[in-house]
Amino acid sequence: MLTSWRAVAGRSRAAEAVGAELVARWSEPHRRYHTLEHLAAVLTAIDRLAGAAEDPAAVRLAAWFHDAVYDGRPGRDEERSAQLAESRLPRCGVPAARVTEVARLVRLTAAHDRLVPGDRDGEVLCDADLAVLAGPGYDDYAARIRQEYAHVPAGPFRQGRAEVLRRLLATPRLYRTPEAYALWEAAARANLGGELAALAAAQPGVDQAVQ
Repeated sequence: MLTSWRAVAGRSRAAEAVGAELVARWSEPHRRYHTLEHLAAVLTAIDRLAGAAEDPAAVRLAAWFHDAVYDGRPGRDEERSAQLAESRLPRCGVPAARVTEVARLVRLTAAHDRLVPGDRDGEVLCDADLAVLAGPGYDDYAARIRQEYAHVPAGPFRQGRAEVLRRLLATPRLYRTPEAYALWEAAARANLGGELAALAAAQPGVDQAVQ
């Protein structure tokens, strides 16, 4: 993992320290989906889509930071992760303009539907972050999300999760870059629709998502 970090952050002592901190954060024991495995998958997807980005290095740095703080508090987690990027990246010698862009991209992942046309870096990061929706391991992804919200009772979780799925399905395009759209759009919509149907079919009081 640190090889990909060094490629964008350098090999200074400060960069090595920040990289080690990020690996430790992504390895926290309470995480079930937002783990190093997820980070690696996002970075792999970015590699595939990098030609569509304006600043691929900023996108890759944003991937490292986008869930660096994860306490299961949507919006707040992304804000704190962006603040972490603003604090740590200058120590690594990253130029101020790129630090600003990284922090902006991290904040953008709190609500992917805030993307505006022409935001090429945002499109690549968000598409890479959502690539999991189209994968054959979607059921495992959904189960891991449920595990991260194990403190939420079954009924409220199903309701909240269904709202998220309906919002995603209502967007004209889940993926903004042409390549991601061609590769993943149809499969992702099928997976989302399948989970939504399963949630609707679940009996009250029975949390099938964690069985």
